[in-house]
Amino acid sequence: MQRLLTPVRRVLQVKRVTQAAPLTPARLRPAAHRRLSAVSAAPLPKTDTWPKDVGILDLEVYFPAQYVDQTDLEKYNKVEAGKYTVGLGQTQMGFCSVQEDINSLCLTVVQRLMERTGVPWDAVGRLEVGTETIIDKSKAVKTVLMELFQDSGNTDIEGIDTTNACYGGTASLFNAANWMESSYWDGLRGTHMENAYDFYKPNLASEYPLVDGKLSIQCYLRALDRCYAAYRRKIQSQWKQAGINQPFTLDDVQYMIFHTPFCKMVQKSLARLMFNDFLSSSSDAQNSLYKGLEAFRGLKLEDTYTNKDVDKALLKASLDMFHKKTKASLYLSTHNGNMYTSSLYGCLASLLAHHSAQELAGSRIGAFSYGSGLAASFFSFRVSQDASPGSPLEKLVSSVSDLPKRLASRKRMSPEEFTEVMNQREQFYHKVNFSPPGDTNSLFPGTWYLERVDDMHRRKYARRPV
Repeated sequence: MQRLLTPVRRVLQVKRVTQAAPLTPARLRPAAHRRLSAVSAAPLPKTDTWPKDVGILDLEVYFPAQYVDQTDLEKYNKVEAGKYTVGLGQTQMGFCSVQEDINSLCLTVVQRLMERTGVPWDAVGRLEVGTETIIDKSKAVKTVLMELFQDSGNTDIEGIDTTNACYGGTASLFNAANWMESSYWDGLRGTHMENAYDFYKPNLASEYPLVDGKLSIQCYLRALDRCYAAYRRKIQSQWKQAGINQPFTLDDVQYMIFHTPFCKMVQKSLARLMFNDFLSSSSDAQNSLYKGLEAFRGLKLEDTYTNKDVDKALLKASLDMFHKKTKASLYLSTHNGNMYTSSLYGCLASLLAHHSAQELAGSRIGAFSYGSGLAASFFSFRVSQDASPGSPLEKLVSSVSDLPKRLASRKRMSPEEFTEVMNQREQFYHKVNFSPPGDTNSLFPGTWYLERVDDMHRRKYARRPV
């Protein structure tokens, strides 16, 4: 088995070649394999098939093409001779010009590494970026690096940025090594990543993003298509190894949840998954299972993102499925709006809150996660078969059963009051030496809140009594 783990400056690249254990369809898989976890349709591989001795096989180091001599700098800054050369033990200091930034540094080092080692671009399964530097508060460096993989067609590359001062690189190394050694390293997710500017936050002095709404919707749908295709391809390949020759479709998931920028987008997304199933099915299946879509069998997915006739027909054809598999998951999004990073998991909580443990037991919940810029994955949760009183599943469902009651307990504010609060957020953004205005008694009991920001940007928090 060949592996490549390379922490370089702020980049970790991983090569994958091992094979995961076979998957079996939900309707054929023994109940013993069912449990609650972020897994696909597969039983876990045996531990003796997992990679061993995972480590660093190659390194690529990059530094800027210019430096300043520290003796010269001592003289220029008019400091004591030896302050830098003796006191710091440093004779030279490299530095970047305006022409280079964190994105360009990582592009350079990954390009050089791949060219020098000869690793095929389509053989990379994970790319981690560890950094302390951000250019954009939303868009990851990793998404920019995906440009390097564009010609290979490889967009199924997991991993994203890990940011924390000088520790980001180490955390990325640990993430990649853990991924290689785990049962989740392949065959369990369909991932698509690319470099896109659909929603991003380049202005670090502002809380607000720049958004290309039309592009963002197209990026979301394109990522959904590709993630679903990758997921189906992996499952069907493993089913074939197990002697099972049948396509994976939405019939193999009992529920389906999505990242939810707005609820209508989710209904369109479920319809689009049905369209994927329709296009990949046989003529007989198209005629019998997907009535009303026959006129669109010759279309390509990429030509339908703005086709209103296709949208209308798909929404109609998938309406029953939407009510059965997805609608309940939109409760929190409907009443709270887009929750961004936690959006998908708010949908999971909503789904659990509206079904009993007995209804959920043994089911598979399909999940699509999307982040602009862009990074996306399709995966699934397998729910435990045990729904008995006191079981982990019963406790989990009970823990979110009060969501409707908690939402109903909120205070309704007028648009004028909302606008005033938003103006206050802008006013105090990046300010120092202040305590936020507002009555802490308006917070839910037990809520932590920002008490003060001092003149050195240190933030102090307090908690409202339970």
